[in-house]
Amino acid sequence: MATQRLGLIMHGVTGRMGMNQHLIRSIVAIRKQGGVTLSNGDKVMPDPILIGRNAEKMEALAKAWDIARWATDLDEALKNKDDTLFFDAGTTQMRSTLLAKAIRAGKHVYCEKPIATNLNEAVEIARLAEKSGLKHGAVQDKLFLPGLRKLDMLRRAGFFGKMLSVRLEFGYWVFEGDLQPIQRPSWNYRTEDGGGMILDMMCHWRYVLDNLFGEVKSISCIGATHIPERWDEAGKPYKATADDAAYATVELIGHNGEPVIAQMNMSWATRVNREDLVTFHVDGTHGSAVAGLSSCKAQSRVNTPRPVWNPDEKQTMNFTQQWQDVPDTQIYDNGFKIQWEHFIRHVVDNEPYKWTLPEGAKGVQLVEAALESWKERRWVDVPTLQV
Repeated sequence: MATQRLGLIMHGVTGRMGMNQHLIRSIVAIRKQGGVTLSNGDKVMPDPILIGRNAEKMEALAKAWDIARWATDLDEALKNKDDTLFFDAGTTQMRSTLLAKAIRAGKHVYCEKPIATNLNEAVEIARLAEKSGLKHGAVQDKLFLPGLRKLDMLRRAGFFGKMLSVRLEFGYWVFEGDLQPIQRPSWNYRTEDGGGMILDMMCHWRYVLDNLFGEVKSISCIGATHIPERWDEAGKPYKATADDAAYATVELIGHNGEPVIAQMNMSWATRVNREDLVTFHVDGTHGSAVAGLSSCKAQSRVNTPRPVWNPDEKQTMNFTQQWQDVPDTQIYDNGFKIQWEHFIRHVVDNEPYKWTLPEGAKGVQLVEAALESWKERRWVDVPTLQV
């Protein structure tokens, strides 16, 4: 068994997602486990160089997680032929430019979503990647969550029968910053800095809908800025210019060719009264299921209760106890780490890989359709994206 090195340029790892999910819980975890195993039993060991503008932060981060290399000059790092893979989790506004620079330097590329702030840029960078012959991928981490993997297992087993509808509830209260500290960066609530619920989350919901429930065909969406004033990291008030909530209905063509209706509520101005920060409620003719990040509960046709509507008496049924847990049949690893391992095997071992930049561009397509629907107050079709 041999171990080979994979030189990895990591940009944007001082942010919340880049540091926690991609550096610590993915690359550092992979290094601690001894690398990624290939089909022949060999190992691939990522050797990252951390790139960022602040030298002090980069040095401290590298030291904290036993990373030997860090630097502040991305252009210089891209010249190193021994580092063949570029990863970006920086600002969305810079992403397509950085990806293009890395591709032109001959690097395979992997990045956070959205892959661009608008569809033209997303398609352009996807086409550049496709023509380059290099490997490319976009993060689609929700597909690797235990709850959604259980939900997908039910779908593949035919549990739902004819799938009818999906109801997605996502969000929690993000503190304004005056009474309690903020728990999300202030730029998330400024359109001019690439913020907004629709831009952030519609990219996720596109790949979840397409893969688990059906191909997106049209959308009706309205956004809102419920909290017009927030306080930034320095405690200074600022005007929130981005949408902090969105409410959408989406028409899907299910995997059996039948129509499926998806309703999606997403908000950073809601207080949680459900079992998880995101839940997917799926109804079908033969059964229903509700999945969160980790758990999934199901109720089949034959054990569906018969409630009685009587507003004059207190409800005696405990509906939530009438569902059956879908058990853990395996140990579920971190979703970001799982996709990193897939992509590394794709780069080194040519393992098939479908979560590419064109798939990432589909997410941006749904973002633009949702924004157009909100602006024009109408249904917007989502055609097959040509890349």
